Amino acid sequence: MPANDALNSKRIIIGSRGSRLALFQANWVKAKLEADHTDWEVSIEIIKTSGDIFLDAPLSRMGGKGLFTKEIEDALLSGKIDAAVHSLKDLPTTLPEGLCLAAVSHREDVRDAFLSNHHSGLAALPTGVRVGTSSLRRQSQVLHLRPDLQIVNLRGNVDTRIRKLDDGQYDAILLACAGLNRLGFQQRITERIPVDQICPAIGQGALGIETRKDDAATRKTLECLHHRETALAVTAERAFLRRLGGGCQVPIAGHAWIQDDRLQMLGVIATPDGRQLVRDEASAPKESAEYLGIHLAETLLAGGAREIVGALLEQ
Repeated sequence: MPANDALNSKRIIIGSRGSRLALFQANWVKAKLEADHTDWEVSIEIIKTSGDIFLDAPLSRMGGKGLFTKEIEDALLSGKIDAAVHSLKDLPTTLPEGLCLAAVSHREDVRDAFLSNHHSGLAALPTGVRVGTSSLRRQSQVLHLRPDLQIVNLRGNVDTRIRKLDDGQYDAILLACAGLNRLGFQQRITERIPVDQICPAIGQGALGIETRKDDAATRKTLECLHHRETALAVTAERAFLRRLGGGCQVPIAGHAWIQDDRLQMLGVIATPDGRQLVRDEASAPKESAEYLGIHLAETLLAGGAREIVGALLEQ
């Protein structure tokens, strides 16, 4: 029986990963719900995902989609939990049958962060130094800008990654500004990298709250978390990614934003070594978010992205 049904009292169980950042995000959602719905009881259930268990291999080699979401979605479908809080960049663009994205939060800083104890920014790094990241997207764009750098795999939660930097295992590391801001690590950011230098991940900076399609009560309760402008932007981004395909082994980036009452979007696809990179921009009315993402993807495919995706999927 689902955790929340018409026979139960007003109660929501939120599913979350157990990392410090994931729990911060889940507790943020919990506090918002409790403030807006004082008569509802909200609790958090910690669920370990495949991405949390296998911490040594690069994410791009672990295969498949939903490394940080599948087990949580299984708990949703079984009725163990009523809602799931995800970093939207981790949520596959196609959801399991019976689930839906009920709310998208107001977006945090979308940019990537450069952290170093000795260097002022990406452009200031000496040739050959070690830069840590687990993201093929970041790797490809950094190497496109700085092919002289050495990219080294970096896994673990935010605290672990910063500790590895401080231990001297890396000369610099790349993380998301959003996570650092949420955890109070703003002072560790050496440089906030402009999106026109390193384009962010699809959905970066936003939270996606997922629930069952047939759970009308929970869906209604989650409406207080929904931010329309962010939702329009990530709808375009997720349509862009869905059309390009390729999974986590293909470095794809996209960022949409509203400007002058229109939706603007930047899209990037590259080879992991950064030698080939295709990028373009497009705009459309706000109401045409899905169209914008698909249109920009088609533009990139025609401009060389199709060959990049095809070659990487053959490997």
